[in-house]
Amino acid sequence: MSGPMHLIVSHAEAGQKLLQYLSRVLGKDVPGSVFMRWIRTGQIRVDGKRVKPFDRLAKGQTVRLPPFAEVPQGRTDRVGSLDVYFQDPAPLDLVILAETEDWLVIAKPTGLPVHPGSGWTDSVQTRLAKAYAAAPFVPSIAHRLDRDTSGVLLVAKTHWALTHAHEAFKSRRAVKEYLCWVRGRWTLSAQGEPAEFTDHLEKAGPVGREKMVPSNRMGKGKLNSEGEVKETGKEARLQALPLVIEAERTLLKVRLFTGRTHQIRTQLASRGHPIVGDAKYGGGPPPMYLHAWRLSLADQTFVCPAPWAGEWAAGTPPE
Repeated sequence: MSGPMHLIVSHAEAGQKLLQYLSRVLGKDVPGSVFMRWIRTGQIRVDGKRVKPFDRLAKGQTVRLPPFAEVPQGRTDRVGSLDVYFQDPAPLDLVILAETEDWLVIAKPTGLPVHPGSGWTDSVQTRLAKAYAAAPFVPSIAHRLDRDTSGVLLVAKTHWALTHAHEAFKSRRAVKEYLCWVRGRWTLSAQGEPAEFTDHLEKAGPVGREKMVPSNRMGKGKLNSEGEVKETGKEARLQALPLVIEAERTLLKVRLFTGRTHQIRTQLASRGHPIVGDAKYGGGPPPMYLHAWRLSLADQTFVCPAPWAGEWAAGTPPE
């Protein structure tokens, strides 16, 4: 490269701190100490001015990089719009329910993990990274779904969207609703009447075979200075509404008020109603009939119909 590189901050990148932006543009293999040195010596500038590492970038600003910085293919060495950034993209091979300037809504299939790890190399995030390899902001998954849970998965295409989603989930302004078939005849509320459950969940069991357990339902806890039992674990709350009640199984619509690991699976199983196909919590062999049906965020609602067929599709609500 004969001269410095000038890049325009796109809509997708706006709001990031400078160090975060540099890590995305130049790759995580470049040590942060290198970025700090470039910033300190004025080799990186924004709109021609010296900047600090944690300054936030705005759409349309020009970031000057030193001539020896290696920018991945797909970026440009001229000042101009970078909102179109595909270069030989890999196929995503996932059903797209909706797409906006800020969001990508995916119908996650059963058996595909959201992130790689624990022996799994294929994942939703891995496919996103390949499909958007040259993007200034690689779309990031905004929340979690278990590997064997199907349904609506929200992906942020911009830094603003990712921050907005995290804040909404943290403050519980986002509404997540699930459908699930559980074992046994439901007697905890009448058909069409909701029942709300609150537990304190913690991890227990031998290494490699841990499960989440409701400590409050196992007589576990700690005594405080007044001699009262204080619950251990994290609070978990949900609401279950039976849509179909049969002799040996029940179809529930579940609304989460908290987002704990294995929350629905644990809270229902501890009440004698494990999810059908959830071998870990006593529901028998897979497939597991747990589906993320609807997600509401601010004034937007995204729905993913359950993929169940035959007798398992009975009573599922319309889109």
